[in-house]
Amino acid sequence: MEEQRVSPGGPPGWWRHGPPWRDRPDGPGRPARWPWRTTALLTAFVLLGSQFAARGQEGERAALDPFARVLLLVAAGQLLWRHRHPRAVVFGTAATVAVYLGAGYPYGPVLLTVAVACFGAVVAGHRKAAWAALGTLWAAHVLVAHWLYRWLPPSGDAPASWAQEAVVATWVVAIVALAELARARREQWARERAERAQAAERRADEERLRIARELHDVLAHSLSVINVQAGVGLALLDTDLEQARTALTTIKGASKEALGEVRQVLETLRAPGAAPRAPAPGLDRLPELVEAAADAGLTVRVEGTAPRLPPAADLAAFRVVQEALTNVVRHSGSRHARVRLAREGGALRLRIDDDGPATGADAGGGGNGLAGMRERAAALGGTIEAGPRPGGGFRVDAVLPLSAPRHEEEDR
Repeated sequence: MEEQRVSPGGPPGWWRHGPPWRDRPDGPGRPARWPWRTTALLTAFVLLGSQFAARGQEGERAALDPFARVLLLVAAGQLLWRHRHPRAVVFGTAATVAVYLGAGYPYGPVLLTVAVACFGAVVAGHRKAAWAALGTLWAAHVLVAHWLYRWLPPSGDAPASWAQEAVVATWVVAIVALAELARARREQWARERAERAQAAERRADEERLRIARELHDVLAHSLSVINVQAGVGLALLDTDLEQARTALTTIKGASKEALGEVRQVLETLRAPGAAPRAPAPGLDRLPELVEAAADAGLTVRVEGTAPRLPPAADLAAFRVVQEALTNVVRHSGSRHARVRLAREGGALRLRIDDDGPATGADAGGGGNGLAGMRERAAALGGTIEAGPRPGGGFRVDAVLPLSAPRHEEEDR
């Protein structure tokens, strides 16, 4: 509803974006609606208005008779098809009005039927048909008013003045100009509605990608820990019950943490825009990642401290480290990894190394994990490089800006 308000120093919202009902089209392939109400109102106005016009032109024009009223009904009734057959209607009303005026009947609201039909034809994109119909009507009027009037009713009629013809031509041009303006505004409204729909679809796609990244990072890390500990528990179940118990305890803790984070992500789907009940993870939870990696048999050494980061960058940095350590557990034969944090100018550099060797063709993670990390970094204006190290092993090198993106600052 905000866009319907009048902004200071500008046109009202309905002029810029279209009236509210324009956002409810009939739909593709569905025929246009029948304009019953407006056609009935116009027909009544034409019949009653012509009656009053006849009284004012009594003695100058022919009196209304049944044939005249039939012509009035035909001219106005054709407007019922103006949305479905605009070209036929504009030519039909022009021909009917030409016969009406050629018979010497009074000028009056009957001309409104041609104006409405012309308006509908131009708005529907049939401007040539509208111009041709109006031009034909004006030419017929000139022919009747300056030549055929001798043989047509009313008797004793005199030729019309050229000043009157100039006024009629001016009104014709004005009608077409207004119709062209309406058509241009309608096309602009259609473009803006399409742009708003595309923007909404783009935001929905971005949100789906964000949720997919979150679920992948949470589940991949937790399930990797659970998988490793389940293997340890099965191997030690018959020989070392205490170690097996420790593995099961780790599985329970990892699954509980994963369930909590998945529930937090799913809550954003159930209540879009609602504030999360728990804060998003950040580098302050790096010790938890180190501990979870240790439970999976991976020793992690952390070097450096992280500077203060905006929430989005803090979450991205946490997920990058999480995904990198998960890939080491899943795809590397190394049992040691290093995480280095350093501030370089206005950015945080994250470097995660392992010594390898790789245990599969997709060492380092060749699937959605690396793609998700790159998407996170790109959304913040950062970069990520990942690949084998010259001396063996695998390296993930991420650079994330310390300042919040402009769109994030505007959303606060």
